[in-house]
Amino acid sequence: MTEPPEERFTGNIPKLVADALARYELSDVQLAQLTAVLSVLESDDRAPTTVRAPAEAVWRHLADALTALDVDLLEDCRVMADLGSGAGFPGVAIAVALPQSHVRLLESQRRKCEFLGRLLSIAAIENAEVVCARTEEWAQGRGANDLAFARALAPQPVVLEYAAPLLRVGGALVDWRGKRDAEEESQAKQASQVLGFELHEIRAVEPFASATDRHLHVWIKTGETPPRFPRRPGIARKRQLSG
Repeated sequence: MTEPPEERFTGNIPKLVADALARYELSDVQLAQLTAVLSVLESDDRAPTTVRAPAEAVWRHLADALTALDVDLLEDCRVMADLGSGAGFPGVAIAVALPQSHVRLLESQRRKCEFLGRLLSIAAIENAEVVCARTEEWAQGRGANDLAFARALAPQPVVLEYAAPLLRVGGALVDWRGKRDAEEESQAKQASQVLGFELHEIRAVEPFASATDRHLHVWIKTGETPPRFPRRPGIARKRQLSG
């Protein structure tokens, strides 16, 4: 596993992508799409991320996103929602890696939505779509997703509350986290009991050599979400669930 270099990459981007993501056995078409994604990140000044240079973005965006492929539950999921998609990760990378899936990139900020639309068009990613809405207000998505993703979105109890109304019973949430935090995990467990979630696993991942303390928290929705959810926009952050 190679260390992501800090200097600007001036070599062959397709080879960079192929080498960095070799363990996932992606096709030439998929590698070309991900190469296009990196090119857009580098060239579009409106890309909503500070990690834009291909030599860094291939690891911190693409390799990090594709660690979700190690979660067995993804094999049975077809309709997915990337909550707070931002620059498109993890949703865009997962859409490319799982062409049989349909990924909704859920983002509330118009500028980011416009960027995501350009990214999907240039990279010819046809199994993803941009949903420009707040999670609490996306009525069409309620109970309509097999899987939800969240990466650097909010404290975990908040992420659970965002995801619960959008998932069918039996669906799953994959939440990217850094170093484990016992207090936050306790709060998340209390919130999960209200929302109908059970913790399936906390999986340590290493998308690149210096990526320490990276974890995927996988939750299963085992029961119906109470009808009082979703709460009004902003309430989940202001008044986090505590059991």
